[in-house]
Amino acid sequence: MTSDRSFSPAGADLIGPHGPATPYRMTVATALPHAEAVALADEQLASWLKHEGCEEPPPAVRGPTGSAPDARPPDAERLRLGERVLLDRDRGPLRIAHGVGRYDRRRLRRPAPHGTHQLTLTVATGAEGPTWFRLEAESHSTGSGVRTPCRVPVPELARTLLPLLDATDGPAAVHPAPRVITAGEVDALIDELCDPERRLPTVVASVPVNLPLDRWVEDVVRPLCQQLPGLASAYVLDPGARTGFNVALEYHTVYGGAVRTYLPEVDPASRQDATRHPVLARGRIEQDLRRAAGLLAREPRRLAADQPLPPPLAAVPVLRVPSPLRPVAERTEGPAVGETAEPTAPAREERQDRVEQRAGADEPERVRHVPHPERHDRGQAREGHEGRLRAATRALTGRHCALPGAPVGATPVAGPAATGRSVPAQLPAQPPGRPGKPETFTELLARIDEFPLLTFTGDEKAALALDGLQCAGAGWARLAWDGLTALQEYAEAAVRGTARGDFKQWCERTPEGCHRFPPRKAVRGESRTVFSHTKWKRERMLPVPECVDASRRAFMGAHLRIGGGRTAPRLHYLDDCSGSGRIYVGYIGLHLTNTRTN
Repeated sequence: MTSDRSFSPAGADLIGPHGPATPYRMTVATALPHAEAVALADEQLASWLKHEGCEEPPPAVRGPTGSAPDARPPDAERLRLGERVLLDRDRGPLRIAHGVGRYDRRRLRRPAPHGTHQLTLTVATGAEGPTWFRLEAESHSTGSGVRTPCRVPVPELARTLLPLLDATDGPAAVHPAPRVITAGEVDALIDELCDPERRLPTVVASVPVNLPLDRWVEDVVRPLCQQLPGLASAYVLDPGARTGFNVALEYHTVYGGAVRTYLPEVDPASRQDATRHPVLARGRIEQDLRRAAGLLAREPRRLAADQPLPPPLAAVPVLRVPSPLRPVAERTEGPAVGETAEPTAPAREERQDRVEQRAGADEPERVRHVPHPERHDRGQAREGHEGRLRAATRALTGRHCALPGAPVGATPVAGPAATGRSVPAQLPAQPPGRPGKPETFTELLARIDEFPLLTFTGDEKAALALDGLQCAGAGWARLAWDGLTALQEYAEAAVRGTARGDFKQWCERTPEGCHRFPPRKAVRGESRTVFSHTKWKRERMLPVPECVDASRRAFMGAHLRIGGGRTAPRLHYLDDCSGSGRIYVGYIGLHLTNTRTN
């Protein structure tokens, strides 16, 4: 593992017993219905408050079972549960892309040394898909008049709620403690590491060959993972699993008592990708277990704090609670002239609300948008870029291929003819008043020739069937168009030799002036299990010209995620820019069969 990135001690002095001075943010999904998830959260919150010596809050008022989520207006209330202990509760409808959802939120504020400790629990559900659960904890010191973050441990609520919720992160179950993996479970673990739906890091621990498994797990791994609940999934390889795991992941191995953090989107076939996933060596662990635990939690906590929110959670509005009512005497009788009134508890709370809202009410907005580049108006830039695109396309070179059963569609042109190369004979002209993104896949396929270096070789029926799905709306078609636009621009650069990597790397470092496609939605390939499964692999053997493969079929593992959910649509393609100078789109349709859809 000498070539792998290790945990650097740089900045390690900032790691305290509870990890770095960043807030705790847990975002998981649950199969529980919205109402059940909220009831469970309220029950556990009340139990914890009672244990902390605070008053238990009264039950929250709920709407009638089965009522539409938009049948009631947003409402909020404030409860005082003790000296400087406030519980804010609000709920309401969510207006999101494909229908109406709903949310319930609880925010608890308690006094902390020289400041305030805040715990926020949010449950949000869209019109379809899972129920999302988010738990945030943060402490702020205001002793100097400046609101500064403090270190905060993993909330006890996270440890108790995770098993009750049966929490998941894409394909993975999120457990509060490490789980031992046997040889028979290695393939499932590898699928989990490679699954594009995974958002959280996965920590995999190995066991020294000279120590018993149980002893190492109890004495080392469990204390080492104390700061990970809700932030990462943790596993321990038993001796049988270690061999199979390291054989399958030759560039991403872990052994000898080391612990490795696998970030989302593992590419097992890439030696370069292995450097993204840091290794914590056994020596550093045994030297100072408490410090090693802080180092191990640093990256998961940072990722959790910066991770963009799922759409239902991103649609939750900023909390606005009603100002606390003051006693009538206080509202009708002011202080005598020349006297200074001592602020009452409600007045102090109201003042604190104003300060907190100015300082941190936009925190959800920052979390939603930090990972994304700032959105600029590129209308004029796009016009210029598209003009350059058409000019550049005429100069692009590439060996022409005939599609299976299709007539030859390329002839030599004056410029590149001198080099013996050709480009498509009919380049799409840019009509005045060109329409925007297509709203349906019917329109998308009709306009596919607007991408000179992309060729659709698939069955149109699979794509057109998406228009008939009630949940699709127009969002899938627009996202697919964004992906095709980015693929076209990447292909231009790749043919010129200036792409500097594959399409995923292009998405991660999109040049200025080009269309950006989310890197997490660009997947390099399928998992090892899918590739080795005969039937599933056959589904992904899609049409290509004979010049690409004599069989006129090629495996298209690379794909774009153009929708959410387990059966959401995918766009599969083959990057042949280094050969024929084109990208072949072999499939647009619902998710093909894998371990989760079978």
